Amino acid sequence: MKSNSDGLMIDGIVGYIDRDNIDTDQIIPTEYLKSIKKFGFEDYLFDGWRYHDDGRLGVKKEEREVNKDFILNISPYNKSKILLAKDNFGCGSSREHAVWALRDFGIKAVIASSFGDIFYNNCFKNGVLPIQLQKNQIEELFKTVEDEIVEFSIDLQERIIINGDKEISFDVEDHLIDRIIYGLDDVDITLKEKDKIYNFEKNRKETRPWIFINE
Repeated sequence: MKSNSDGLMIDGIVGYIDRDNIDTDQIIPTEYLKSIKKFGFEDYLFDGWRYHDDGRLGVKKEEREVNKDFILNISPYNKSKILLAKDNFGCGSSREHAVWALRDFGIKAVIASSFGDIFYNNCFKNGVLPIQLQKNQIEELFKTVEDEIVEFSIDLQERIIINGDKEISFDVEDHLIDRIIYGLDDVDITLKEKDKIYNFEKNRKETRPWIFINE
């Protein structure tokens, strides 16, 4: 899995949705969960807000009635790399498709005051960085982005959001930020321990050979 950042920084325009409790069904509705492919969900992100008509799996945005007032349909926010939201983002069902849709749209980081627990962990598994800040910090960021088009730079190693001459620190565990920096998925994490796995299997065959008699 390739890293979704250009090294140790995430830079980009900040899109924003001024709502609490944006759940995974709003991020990507149930009708798009029939596909188990991990890519190709960008056109269905925030489907109920981005379009005026009802969509279905396989129908692209060029064939839809677009809501021109929704921020992610407005240039340059349609190229947003960072999404700013409020409280309890990604609550609801555990569908991993919600993160796939954000990632496929081009979102590399989501900043909110809190996240649904399963969504939060799914983000790291799929190359999207969830950043949790205090509510008052989120309110200040909203004041900034609502006044003008803003680009943030996120320093992954230093755990800092850079907004002009202002810096905001955030906390992420080392093993989680490494997933984003190095583009690691669960398989990559497991393979880092391949020598231990090999030695375990070798020892098991030597100490319990009857288990492998039919191999």
